[in-house]
Amino acid sequence: MDERRSKMSQVKAKVLDPIQQMELHNYTKRSIIGTTPSPAEFSMHVEEAQVDASSYDTPVHDQVLQLGSDGSNMPPSNPFVLSFNNLTYSVEAGKKFSFPFGAKDSSSEMSVLLNDISGETTEGEIMAILGPSGAGKSTLIDALAGRISKESLKGSVTLNGEVLDSRLSKAISAYVMQDDLLFPMLTVEETLMFAAEFRLPRSLPKSKKKGRVEALIDQLGLRSAANTVIGDEGHRGVSGGERRRVSIGTGIIHDPIILFLDEPTSGLDSTGAFMVVNVLQRIAESGSIVIMTIHQPSYRILSLLDQLIFLSRGQTVYSGSPDGLPAFSAQFGRPIPDNENRCEFVLDLIRELEEAPEGTKNLVEFNKSWQAMKIPSNHSQNALKLSLNDAICASISKGKLVSGSTNAKTLSSSVQKFANPFWIEMIIIAKRSVLNSRRTPQVFGVRFGTVFFTAIILATIFRKLDNSATGAHERIAFVAYAMATAYFNCAQSIPAFLGERFIFMRETAYNAYRRSSYVIAHSIISIPALIFLSIIFVGTTFWTVGLAGGFSGFLFFFFTVLGSFWAGSSFITFISGVVSSAIVGFTVALAILSYFLLFCGFFINRDRIPPYWRWFHYISLIKYPYEAALESELHDRSKCFVKGVQMFDSTPFGGVPLSTKLKLLQAMSNTLGVNITSNTCMVTASDILRQQGITDISKWNCLWILVVAGIFFRALFYLALLLGSKKYKRR
Repeated sequence: MDERRSKMSQVKAKVLDPIQQMELHNYTKRSIIGTTPSPAEFSMHVEEAQVDASSYDTPVHDQVLQLGSDGSNMPPSNPFVLSFNNLTYSVEAGKKFSFPFGAKDSSSEMSVLLNDISGETTEGEIMAILGPSGAGKSTLIDALAGRISKESLKGSVTLNGEVLDSRLSKAISAYVMQDDLLFPMLTVEETLMFAAEFRLPRSLPKSKKKGRVEALIDQLGLRSAANTVIGDEGHRGVSGGERRRVSIGTGIIHDPIILFLDEPTSGLDSTGAFMVVNVLQRIAESGSIVIMTIHQPSYRILSLLDQLIFLSRGQTVYSGSPDGLPAFSAQFGRPIPDNENRCEFVLDLIRELEEAPEGTKNLVEFNKSWQAMKIPSNHSQNALKLSLNDAICASISKGKLVSGSTNAKTLSSSVQKFANPFWIEMIIIAKRSVLNSRRTPQVFGVRFGTVFFTAIILATIFRKLDNSATGAHERIAFVAYAMATAYFNCAQSIPAFLGERFIFMRETAYNAYRRSSYVIAHSIISIPALIFLSIIFVGTTFWTVGLAGGFSGFLFFFFTVLGSFWAGSSFITFISGVVSSAIVGFTVALAILSYFLLFCGFFINRDRIPPYWRWFHYISLIKYPYEAALESELHDRSKCFVKGVQMFDSTPFGGVPLSTKLKLLQAMSNTLGVNITSNTCMVTASDILRQQGITDISKWNCLWILVVAGIFFRALFYLALLLGSKKYKRR
């Protein structure tokens, strides 16, 4: 350890200017002398983490573990060793079929992404996986993290000699994705605080969670940016390096035993990348296993790494420490020139050999012989001194994995799956969503403006409708457009839903909270906004247009519009859980909503729809609020809309004199044998409903169908998240 720090000092003196040296020296000094608390320093008494003190030298109470120290607080032997043996993973590249009526000659080609990969690393070390594009780096780290189905992956991944099951792996590890999936309008401190509320146990006081977040901010070097929003394309926020460190912080808030990172230095400059890996080194020294993929590490970063695995087309071409690279390369016959980056040289060598006819076959074979000559590591022997269950208990007792529980006798139940109960998760999710909404008022403002402006237009166009035949037709048109407005307005939420869905997938991948908690909380917090939009729309149009029913009619029209917003919001939410981009989401949602409008019964009567399309009429979400509102508007079935001579208003006889119309009525009376006068009712409200095909479902049943449809699409949204968030490669 001292030798490494000496080497680091020499590197810093060479590549940093005096100001950078001073900043980096102070940053490192804080972690060494312990003036800045580590992510594990605020580990406190958790009822679930009690263990038998007689099993270990350190009593179970508030422990302090100095991150970045010389490791004197750690047990003398390495309790955690992650081993992987003969990992092989293939996917079906394609199939070839003959013509349907010919002889069937089906064949499939298998593409090997991992080919017999083995290795080992222990806590306190950083293992880096390197290789050209397409070498299998991300596939290997996915395999180690349990993100590839066991049915597809051959070989074994063990911790202290015991195979890791999925439940335990998620509880004791964290996975930091290459993309920084964070809420842009939350500050750094708020982001980490929400992560702490999700991952740390409910029994932990909020003050101690706050202290843990403050400690993590200092360790990640984010103190100056603590109150700065994350930011996005439209909002200035933290830098790329700070953003990456925040992503790491959300993953290590519970101080995991194993930390996986996919390209943590991608897109960062040299200094930012070095600072990120420097943080990872201190995380490893706190008692964690750190495994990451990295594209092309600089000389400074290379000095922080402990184990390297170079891959080429799914095969290992080198596995060992960075210091062994010169000897390995020299014995292969391609010595590394002085003053050249060792990793860059090996990567260039791999690319050169891949272009040759024989590829990297000779290098792979040479690595196998090289590994056979190496002295076996004593990591496994040290780890066998403690079983996995005992090692986890010992690690928790010294401040790691504060969300864990070691009450249980068996390993399968020794770590809690979720840190908080169901209702606490819902409260935290709701609180975060409300805070995000307050920070982005323009999102709701656009929806409000659209609804209010549409209501103003409808109120002025359909102002004070009468009870004539024309008035009846205009009432039908108003209701149809009003209900369609509620659905199409909900489509504006697709981009926001999509952005939040990817964050959800990252958070639930390692049990930050339950998927059901997210779906229910998301549903509940959307209702107040829908109520407000409904009040604005109904309050602007109902009395101005002159709809019937008085106050009771107003209330029913309000609930009908609210039901439309609820069903539409649920439908759009489901679409957002299925599609992958906003453009696709808008295209699919608007197309389906257009079909709903076409088949709702306004443009064409139900009985006129061809039988093979009539099913679409019954699944149209616009059909039910449309029919409910019309039934409420025409609740008085005997109300007359066309009397006597009014029947000629929409015909070529509409412009003839009244005396002529009366003579026509008299002629019709004589022909039909029925007395028809100018006051005879020709079309009632019941006739209009019958003409529109609204006869089979009552208005209250239509309203209940909207409520159930909203719940149904929320359930489909849950299933979409359940299937889509399992980031497993199943082939």
